[in-house]
Amino acid sequence: MTQEDHTAQVAIVDYGLGNLFSVAQACAYAGLQPHITASPREIEKAKGVIIPGVGAFGNAMETLARLDLVSVLRDVATSDAPLLGICLGAQLLLDESEEFGAHVGLGIIPGRVSSLGKPHEGTRILKVPQVGWNRVRKSATPGAINSWSDSLLDGQDDGTFMYFVHSYVMKPENDAVVLSVSNYGDVEFCSGMAWGNVTALQFHPERSGPDGLRIYQRLAERIRGL
Repeated sequence: MTQEDHTAQVAIVDYGLGNLFSVAQACAYAGLQPHITASPREIEKAKGVIIPGVGAFGNAMETLARLDLVSVLRDVATSDAPLLGICLGAQLLLDESEEFGAHVGLGIIPGRVSSLGKPHEGTRILKVPQVGWNRVRKSATPGAINSWSDSLLDGQDDGTFMYFVHSYVMKPENDAVVLSVSNYGDVEFCSGMAWGNVTALQFHPERSGPDGLRIYQRLAERIRGL
């Protein structure tokens, strides 16, 4: 068996925002063969695609447009290749964002990105952005995804801790795409979405210890199953 026979190819989209090296390390740990790239052709040919990101929504979309990656990523979303968005990369999958003005997103999952607001814990106003560990739970909302068995969260405990850094949250139009929810003080928000081959995670699995790395292992299994 050759090296290519038992490793999977995954493109990590390089648009100048995000901890690309950490994502690549997590992919390699899971047995994936990661390639950090901004090439439309390489992204189109990849067996799996990851959109990482930390930063401003509008700047990210401007860069994706300049790199001719908007239509490429939309095409990936309609293919069989797994597409994973992380943090800002997850938010970009929605239709629009209100961060520093109105900005159009990739429009892959209907919905919008809104401010986390002013979350309270009792009488105390919590700091925004949320930076640190928080629980990820299954949603109790009727119609939301109530099983993680066929998702990248397969094998995780309901209420496991993941690492977050964000000031804005995903608000999908359809509860059927809600994979997980989290609370920051008195604000409950969607922390994960899944629809077809597309997964969007508000948290950073590559910074979430063994549980986060398990998500990359599930991604590798999905890619190898193609």
